[in-house]
Amino acid sequence: MTEPANIAPAASPKEHEPEAVNVHYDTRLPELSRWRRMQIPVIAAAATAVLRALGPTLRFEALGQQHVERIHAAGGRAIFTFWHRSIISATWYWRHRGIVVLNTTNFDGQWTRRVIEGLGYGTAQGSSSRGGLKGLAVMARRMDEGCATAFTIDGPRGPRYVAKPGPVMLARRTGQPIVVFHIGLENAHTFEKSWDLMQLPAPFSRAVVAIAPPIHGPGDADQEMVRRKHEEMQASLERVRDVAEAWFRTPPDVRDRLRREWNA
Repeated sequence: MTEPANIAPAASPKEHEPEAVNVHYDTRLPELSRWRRMQIPVIAAAATAVLRALGPTLRFEALGQQHVERIHAAGGRAIFTFWHRSIISATWYWRHRGIVVLNTTNFDGQWTRRVIEGLGYGTAQGSSSRGGLKGLAVMARRMDEGCATAFTIDGPRGPRYVAKPGPVMLARRTGQPIVVFHIGLENAHTFEKSWDLMQLPAPFSRAVVAIAPPIHGPGDADQEMVRRKHEEMQASLERVRDVAEAWFRTPPDVRDRLRREWNA
């Protein structure tokens, strides 16, 4: 007996599977348990409360702030880049400036997104391991609209103090300068078991923000130029970290000399 002609063959299992998404463009939120979903607003509210209570007590001094001011005066937008270690103090210092941050879609990223958006940041979803190219595309579009952007350059999971290429790729696409900085704290608790050695400032601590001269690169840079700019960014990140971390152990006369040099 032959099979009736009007009956289609059974669909293969693959026809019912969702279409694959390239990992570099995949910004779908991961599946979380109900318990984890309930934690997101609670953790976000607690972190926001800590920042709003602690932040106003911090006393910041900026070295090199004129670099940012000159970029803005020329109609440019900065691509801010810094180590994950400074994320708490940096979140407070640069708040309410409309800066767009690349933000991971994992559990930590979902509650941190609520915190930083509440402090006046924009977010582009993605990370170096998942959704990064789509996130960069969103950041480039927001820069065209007039926003500055920012990267925690060794995040979200390290390795510590190894810069990823995102800012250089964005600079190449937009023609905007990279501005690296680091925040040193006089008194802070360091989370020794965390991969980034993240610091929580102590109340009423002094803080120094070391901002390096901008790194410019032509928008049509070839691969060799991109490589050199990445190396320049890595070296600049290490320099601002060393200056800021040592600031409050540096003799006053040396600090005065450094102020004159950095603020020239």
